[in-house]
Amino acid sequence: MSSVPEVTCCTRSKRLPWFFVAAGAAGLLLVVARLVITGGPPDRWVLIGLLLMPLGVGGAYAAVVRVHADADGLSYRTLLRRRGARWEDIADVRVNLQRGRHSDIHRVEVVTRGGAVWRLPLPVGPSSEGQDTFDGTVEELRALHRRHGTPESDHLVVITVRTAGRRGGLPAVMCALFLAGAALAAWFVPVVAETKLAWTSAAPCAAEGAAHDRDCLTTLSSVIARTEVERGKGNSYLYFAGGRPIDRLAVSREGARGFEAGDRVRLTVWRGQVREVVGEEHAWREHFPASGEVTVVAALCVLAAGMTGGVIVQRRRGRRLPADEVMPSSAPFAGAAVGTAVWALPYCYQHPTLVPDTSGDVVWAGLGSLASLALVVRAWRATRVRPPGTPDGTPLDDEDVFLPARFLESTDYNPNGFGTHIVLGADGPAVTPHPGPGRFAARPIPVERLVVRTVRRPRGGDGDTVPKSWDVAELGDGDRVIRLAAAPAHLGRILRAFTATDEAAPAGGPGER
Repeated sequence: MSSVPEVTCCTRSKRLPWFFVAAGAAGLLLVVARLVITGGPPDRWVLIGLLLMPLGVGGAYAAVVRVHADADGLSYRTLLRRRGARWEDIADVRVNLQRGRHSDIHRVEVVTRGGAVWRLPLPVGPSSEGQDTFDGTVEELRALHRRHGTPESDHLVVITVRTAGRRGGLPAVMCALFLAGAALAAWFVPVVAETKLAWTSAAPCAAEGAAHDRDCLTTLSSVIARTEVERGKGNSYLYFAGGRPIDRLAVSREGARGFEAGDRVRLTVWRGQVREVVGEEHAWREHFPASGEVTVVAALCVLAAGMTGGVIVQRRRGRRLPADEVMPSSAPFAGAAVGTAVWALPYCYQHPTLVPDTSGDVVWAGLGSLASLALVVRAWRATRVRPPGTPDGTPLDDEDVFLPARFLESTDYNPNGFGTHIVLGADGPAVTPHPGPGRFAARPIPVERLVVRTVRRPRGGDGDTVPKSWDVAELGDGDRVIRLAAAPAHLGRILRAFTATDEAAPAGGPGER
């Protein structure tokens, strides 16, 4: 790979992109001909032309896009941008995994010495030729970088949604939106409280012909002409005979079901709108939300902002970690928000202004706040970045013990990655596809071939099958590097068993263990 002369990525077939360019040009000519030359009004031909024009832009982009790398450096061009840099100005070439609807989308990123990150338009994986083609192109780019530059990392850095190098722009935007929603809901609390109080305290109008926009209640009589009940979540409608006092009234589905054509009803008008429809056997009344309901909405927005804030905090805590190191999950912060909601939402509903009324309310708010503080402290401790290789002092014995662990590479003792557990005992370590008991389908591990190189935290390139709380041991198996993933305590115990078995091998020989 070190002798790769150059790498060029572009659209394989130019026919389809230029066909789209021609279609877009035809659409533009069609729009100009219909609107400018003939001077006619917009019609379906104009619509067809407008639909074809974006195809032309996409086709032009596919026809022009190109990435090229050689001994002089790396460059790319798109429809609107050209960029290039020499290899000595490039710090690393890495892979970014983006979540897609059906599979992950692999993109190549270039990190410059100044810290700027370029996302190359090509290659994109998995391509039509398969994931191996994408991986081969990335390795060729890295080979050129190693030959003509100085990479910062000795391995392929893979950025995923779980790693420290993931950009946190979306959580920050979501947190700001939730806080804005909370502020807006809090602003509406006194308005809603005033409106509900005015409705409940409204009295009938003194004169029959009073204006409907006053704060008094006007009563009118009418007849239901027909009802329209929607099956979905939309509004249902009541239609009145003769269109008096209004043609129709939007009500809930349950409210419309209780009325039939010909029913005589009494309508209550307040502030220019019908607020009640009362019949002989059924009544519908408009729902005026309580101020406590709006306060609960504001509290929910604050809690949601706290959840996204936990993600932001985790990103900040991992800013000095390697870009591809997997960060601890921010789920404990979400748990703290859920625990806070248990006591805070009922309190907000009962006290819209958040001011306690009695000594019991003071105790309620005080104990709840202490519980939330304890949950946040616990979440902070649970999500701290711990060093790898936590020692395990569990003594080794001759009984079989099954520990969840998996080799990330397929080997002769782990064909096709079938192993999910490692069993330790008198018969030596072995890989099994089950948690026991018994060594059915177990494959002995040739520990005499394995050399422990390092123990580290999970990286993005280890895949999503490795939990965030596990560690990864890199083992030398001849010329290969084998990765073994397990929980820190279990991994330490497994590695001690490997060492103990390896030390015992010269005395009795591998075949006598």
